[in-house]
Amino acid sequence: MGGHVVKALLDLLYQQLCISCCGAVGEAGFCAQCWSAITFLDGPGCACCGLPFAVALDGDTLCAGCLAKPPTFDTARAILAYDDKSRSAILALKHADRLDLVPGFSRWLSRTGRSLLEDSDLIVPVPLHRFRLWRRRYNQSAELARRLAGDWKQAYEPFALVRSRPTRSQGAMSGAKARRRNVLGAFKVPEPQKVKGKRVLLLDDVLTTGATVEACARALKRAGAKRVHVLVLARVVKATDVLI
Repeated sequence: MGGHVVKALLDLLYQQLCISCCGAVGEAGFCAQCWSAITFLDGPGCACCGLPFAVALDGDTLCAGCLAKPPTFDTARAILAYDDKSRSAILALKHADRLDLVPGFSRWLSRTGRSLLEDSDLIVPVPLHRFRLWRRRYNQSAELARRLAGDWKQAYEPFALVRSRPTRSQGAMSGAKARRRNVLGAFKVPEPQKVKGKRVLLLDDVLTTGATVEACARALKRAGAKRVHVLVLARVVKATDVLI
């Protein structure tokens, strides 16, 4: 039996379904209807953290949060808004072994993060603590970072940054202050020479209050990183969408 026939039979038996509604799959795991409902963050936004603005403003305008307390990272960008429409895809990648979503998400990250990727020397994922990695079996951020590094022929350093102590899930935290306390001092750079003088692209799945990427950026800068850019799949735009 020809290989193309076998493939056709397998495709028929194991049809991929939309990760949101279980309909016929389309782009990156979504059906056409769910795809059209996703909010892509490709409009005007904060020049630093990427928080979307309702209208375009002149120059490199910062949001109120970045003006009041400038982040340690230099720039952050997200592909889409984290809400009811995108949550299922993020959770499927994070907890349901849907690593087949990685190639599609990597293409999205390439488009949205092109300027950040062009200004980076190496890609580093936000790490899991070894106990959580053992339970989950994979780090979704590392899988995305590995694929993206391969696509861009960039250096990939999965162990440049480590989570030196176990922390509670950020989704279990009640607010921004609790999230900051939870990850305070939780990240270390075991070999500073790997990041010293380098422009680092830090990759994660979701940016909520920014506490995790801020703690990571602080550790990287303390180790001598020249710049730290943050690229994520999704970010919270409304306070009601914080839980993950």
